[in-house]
Amino acid sequence: MNSADSDLRSKAIQAAKDYFNQSNAVKPFVPGETYIPVTAKSVDAEDLGFLIDASLDMWLTAGRFGREFESKFGPYFGKNMKSLLVNSGSSANLVAISSLGSPELRHVYGPVQKDDEVITVAAGFPTTVNPIVQNGWVPVFVDVEANTLNVQLEAIQAAKTSKTKAVVLAHTLGNPYRADYLAEWCRKEKLYLIEDCCDALGSTIGEKPVGSFGEYATCSFYPAHHITMGEGGAVMSKDARFKKIAESIRDWGRDCWCEPGKDNTCKKRFCWKLGELPDGYDHKYIYSHVGYNLKVTDMQAAIGLSQLNKVSDFVEARKNNWSYLRKGITNSPRLSEAFRPVEATEGTSPSWFGFPMYCRSDLDRGKIVAQLEQRKVGTRLLFAGNLTKQPAYKNVEYRIHGELKTTDLIMEKLFWIGVHPKLTIPMMDYMLEQLEAVS
Repeated sequence: MNSADSDLRSKAIQAAKDYFNQSNAVKPFVPGETYIPVTAKSVDAEDLGFLIDASLDMWLTAGRFGREFESKFGPYFGKNMKSLLVNSGSSANLVAISSLGSPELRHVYGPVQKDDEVITVAAGFPTTVNPIVQNGWVPVFVDVEANTLNVQLEAIQAAKTSKTKAVVLAHTLGNPYRADYLAEWCRKEKLYLIEDCCDALGSTIGEKPVGSFGEYATCSFYPAHHITMGEGGAVMSKDARFKKIAESIRDWGRDCWCEPGKDNTCKKRFCWKLGELPDGYDHKYIYSHVGYNLKVTDMQAAIGLSQLNKVSDFVEARKNNWSYLRKGITNSPRLSEAFRPVEATEGTSPSWFGFPMYCRSDLDRGKIVAQLEQRKVGTRLLFAGNLTKQPAYKNVEYRIHGELKTTDLIMEKLFWIGVHPKLTIPMMDYMLEQLEAVS
């Protein structure tokens, strides 16, 4: 790039930043009038600057920003972790879970096959479970613990049968389950473990980040999450074999590993003999898996790269906001009698996605959340509540181990409010006041 082009580029980026700062001035919080969303994206002029920089390249698929993000994001989960960008957290789960069916895993624990079982929970988000169903495998639902919203290792152990091949679990609302204990047991039993970290970026178990224990981990960059690309997600693995499989499934299922716009990286593009194809069939069009096109654009990756520079601040804000709300509830006789907050799993440090709590048995949760919304306090339920009660799963084959009593309690009595970084002390004080008013 010559100096004239570089100067024009710098001016365009700076103009975009100036525009952002001018058009996004912080508006004063007016209690009872300003809506307090349960989630909110935290973006700034720097994020827009990165976006404009990528847009000026006019490289409309994954490119230099994507490569840089992947190189930095993997190590966030551990020294040897490798990451692959995809177009959503749901796609990340689809890629990671589908990868367990690869014939290339015959030298590990073997591929997961039709009618094999995968242990998971019904108290969560549907796209943690949907890829299990889409692959023709059978989800086995176990109950969770009320205090943490996470499954206990003993429940998973009890649910295992000779058909069990994997465990797929999300760290619920950022609160980790003990993936360290679970991963150790899975290795002994020769089961795969996938950690869905879409709500848990920055959470730790002991000194290690969530996502560093299983064969795969997944993350989401939807605007509600800890960092955002608008849409986007990632699949992480510490094992190059698993990364290679996931990359193939993300990229149409192809056997070729060339990046977009590149050819003949292997130096023998027309020298392969795979399957029943003719000798020398173009490697760019050889497919080793049933795959998809789930890549992101470089513009999305650029925003994510800028956001990654601020992830530590975002995580700290979420932890501080959760602590402030918890103190406000436990220090109030009325609130502590009406609401029971969820607790952090012992031995973990959650990067909370929200502030979940149960309302007292005689209180009507439906009325409470409706009144909070009327008073401009955003609320959410714990996603699907109990997936087995959802209409989409009426004709889906699954197995329930034991009873889902706590899952049903969550479906009926639990809700959550926000802890995102854009909250201020006056906002949280107002949230606590309104909780007291509706209880």
